[in-house]
Amino acid sequence: MTAENQSRVNHVKRRSRYVFVFLTLAIAFLVIAALNINTGNIWISVREIWRILFLKKGDPVQYGIIWKIRLPRILMAAILGGALSLSGFLLQTFFANPIAGPYVLGISSGAKMVVALTMIVFLKRFGSFTSYTLILAAFIGALLSTGFILLMNRKIEHMAALLVAGIMIGYICSAVTDFVVTFAEDSDIVNLHGWSQGSFSGMSWSHVQIAAAMVGIAFALTFFLSKPIGAYQLGEEYARSMGVNVRLFRIALILMSSVFSACVTAFAGPISFVGIAVPYLVRQSLNTSKPLVVIPATFLGGAVFCMMCDLMARTAFAPLELNISTVTSLFGAPVVIFMMLRRQRGR
Repeated sequence: MTAENQSRVNHVKRRSRYVFVFLTLAIAFLVIAALNINTGNIWISVREIWRILFLKKGDPVQYGIIWKIRLPRILMAAILGGALSLSGFLLQTFFANPIAGPYVLGISSGAKMVVALTMIVFLKRFGSFTSYTLILAAFIGALLSTGFILLMNRKIEHMAALLVAGIMIGYICSAVTDFVVTFAEDSDIVNLHGWSQGSFSGMSWSHVQIAAAMVGIAFALTFFLSKPIGAYQLGEEYARSMGVNVRLFRIALILMSSVFSACVTAFAGPISFVGIAVPYLVRQSLNTSKPLVVIPATFLGGAVFCMMCDLMARTAFAPLELNISTVTSLFGAPVVIFMMLRRQRGR
């Protein structure tokens, strides 16, 4: 076989693998979405779901459950799961570190701290707050934590040491949050407690619209950065030789990652390990690091992963509901451990 024919065969194999992975994720998305709609404290038949979704007819109670409770929750799990996965992918690209993620590096904890402060202050002075206020607060908190990580990254090169530094930042932010909550009013503590544990419950269509707009814009900008990301993955010098303004590019990566992480934290609270496990699993499945392929696959993979975890959180011990981070940690942490062990063996 000539080199040209071999190259053509390899190209076909790669394309087939990409199609298979995307098709599998799409099917998984549809199946898990259907299970989420069907499953709950009130069981609704598939026939009734079909009538409610596509004919806008059916029992008023079941109609309200699907359109006002289950569908917004499913969509938010998908949107925020994809955002969290892309946040992890961008951080891993920035630090050239496969275990860099918004939760492990303390970025989610920083966002949580500022959001908690904002919720308490706004509830005391104004009695309410908007989703945009929480997103802005989470964005500021994410940037603060990221700034500390960047300062440490200049001094710390070892992956394990950077991980420990991120964990320490997370503990500090959590300690500040707990300190503030201790002196908060009882009504404020109730609001904070449910949110701080991480959950997709209580979502509305207004939340879906805001999250979809924010994440959609950030996703489009990230996708347009695919070529610079691909060049940057080969090293800063190579990226410069390809005409990439590395300084502006690194700022863009941090801003996009912070926007994704801020949206997730503002609406659902801190969610662990998704930003590390999903990008790794997607890259392994695709057997490539090409951003044009990995970015949409990572978003779709994060959506499927969080929808699956949310389904388990709701149904495993129904009517009790687990925190979403409990389930994501159960599946995500073993992936991170395996990844680190594999990396150690590869040295």
